Amino acid sequence: MRLLDQIRTPNDLKQIPIRQLPSLAQDMRQELLSVISHLGGHLASSLGAMELCVALHYVFDAPTDKLVWDMGYQAYGHKMLTGRRDRIHTLKQFRGLTGFNNKNESPYDLFTTGHGGTCLSTAMGLALARDLPAPRDGEEGVARQAGRTQQRHQVVAILGDASLGEGMALEALNHIGHVKPNMVVILNDNKMSIATPVGGLSRCLNRMITNPLYNRLRADLKGLVEHHLPKGKKLVRLGDRMQESLKGFLVPGLLFEELGLRYVGPIDGHNLPELIATLKNVKRLKGPILLHVLTTKGKGYTPAEQDPETFHKIEAFDLATGAVKAQGPKAKAAGNGSKPRAPAFTASTSFTDAFTSTLLELAEQDSRIMAITAAMPEGTGVAEFGRRFPDRYFDVGMAEQHGVGLAAGLARAGQKPIVAMYSTFLQRAYDQIMHEVSLQELPVIFAIDRGGLVGEDGPTHHGVFDLTYLRAFPNLVVLSPKDPEELRQMLRWAADAQRPVAIRYSRGGIVCGEPLGRGARVSFGRAEVLQEGRDLGIFALGSMVYPALEVANRLRQQGVEATVVNARFAKPLDRAAIRQLANQTSAIVTIEEGQLAGGFGSAVSETLEALGFTQVPLHRIALPDQYVEHGTRAQLLKLCQLDADGLTRRIATWWTTLKLSIDDARLLAEPS
Repeated sequence: MRLLDQIRTPNDLKQIPIRQLPSLAQDMRQELLSVISHLGGHLASSLGAMELCVALHYVFDAPTDKLVWDMGYQAYGHKMLTGRRDRIHTLKQFRGLTGFNNKNESPYDLFTTGHGGTCLSTAMGLALARDLPAPRDGEEGVARQAGRTQQRHQVVAILGDASLGEGMALEALNHIGHVKPNMVVILNDNKMSIATPVGGLSRCLNRMITNPLYNRLRADLKGLVEHHLPKGKKLVRLGDRMQESLKGFLVPGLLFEELGLRYVGPIDGHNLPELIATLKNVKRLKGPILLHVLTTKGKGYTPAEQDPETFHKIEAFDLATGAVKAQGPKAKAAGNGSKPRAPAFTASTSFTDAFTSTLLELAEQDSRIMAITAAMPEGTGVAEFGRRFPDRYFDVGMAEQHGVGLAAGLARAGQKPIVAMYSTFLQRAYDQIMHEVSLQELPVIFAIDRGGLVGEDGPTHHGVFDLTYLRAFPNLVVLSPKDPEELRQMLRWAADAQRPVAIRYSRGGIVCGEPLGRGARVSFGRAEVLQEGRDLGIFALGSMVYPALEVANRLRQQGVEATVVNARFAKPLDRAAIRQLANQTSAIVTIEEGQLAGGFGSAVSETLEALGFTQVPLHRIALPDQYVEHGTRAQLLKLCQLDADGLTRRIATWWTTLKLSIDDARLLAEPS
């Protein structure tokens, strides 16, 4: 029996001798490789963090001790050790385990996470709440309800090195260093992007500064010098500076020390005895401690070690070779670094592929075209741009706010920046969209990928709020293409628009039907009428246009003739098209793949009121007012009744009810 098969909880882990733990880490790697090679998903980060997961649960007593993971895709080992190993084969599957940490999935997951750089703030809050003063007489009941009982548990935040540059993480580090709560920060550095260890002297110093005897003697000596020698406080400060100078020479932690955290490391994140010994020492120390752990992304699987970016998140692949399994025309070998460009747009062509090819085309024609992304070059489709035009390409890391501010500066200087980000991550730059771009009326183009339901990554990654928050900004034009060909047209239009433009498109390609081919030319604020009918007007945006056409065809079979309009622009709306729908049909339906509150349908409702059509029946269809779970995109569209079947049922039911009420009103109005 494998060691992994003996573990149901972290208590089982603690019964295993330390010398056998490396074998357990290998069992966990093989388990994950078996699952991800079959299902696809995040891989390389968790392969590199297996020993760290084992060591943390070996030393600390979760869930009493609070382990706060920043990005769940480095914590699949944590899932295996906390009662979820038997379900790991359901990872990111509909109604299976989530791809990130989830508070509803396990008591060992304190927060539902998916955005990087957040764990330091939340962990600091846990540490400060733990250390609140004991309740006074008569306050016990209130304090107990608020969770305020004297506790001595540990709080540990596990942060990936990519998250370290995120603004929220840096703000938290600054505050932690100022307040100095008792907590441990684990910096999982899997790129060696900060520094490398300096041989035996570094390891020796780490053992010394984490040793409990050393720290007791150090504290006693400081007290003796400070209180019993002339100018004792000055001598203590001098000694501290000398210690920091020595540590700064030997180890790369001076930045953290200057911020007010005690730095330990770097240590080998795959050496379990060293990890466990260091963690045992660190948990005894007071104040905020930063432990710098060096890991290898993709550890234990050669293709992933050689190409960690490709294996960060990958489709199902052949475990023997690392090659992605055939999945139609887009299949490729992992690690070849580029995607084949389709010769023509088909039903399988993705919006991202269309964006990539058009971006390259625009860049060839205009040297002012710049591309900016935030640590997502492959996902957003700008990686090839970076290879061809390195001087015009900026990957700002996990720093969306800075990325938008950078784009504003480039635009003010006469360049044409295109900011390519996932919808869910652009949320983090909300203030910069307003203050740096919209207010300044700068010609920045936002290429917003993954608008709508993204699928297996779940609620932290669904891009469902963008229409609501973007259309609130003055000066910002918001478009959404029905298909990849229309995205190409919109990008070309935006490149010449000389105004702030946001183009929001979904993951993958069209969700049903066949591409319509090149449509009417994109003109400012103009919609596109795709078919006409006298009964009902269907006003659809972006990804919902093709389902709307299918719904109209099905309604025709039920005797209902519908006009279908491709909105193209969420802001400004085509007021002439709305007026025409209100005049020529009996009712209007809006369909969008976003939140209902404040979205596209709300904009149409506001416009109808402004035009004086307050009596026109309007049915707004969008996503429900809840966080949608994970699953394939098709499964989630069906779940939310935004597929053709669900839309047909909803619209047909509403139309039937509406017609009955209209007929009843007519009967009542007729003279008896």
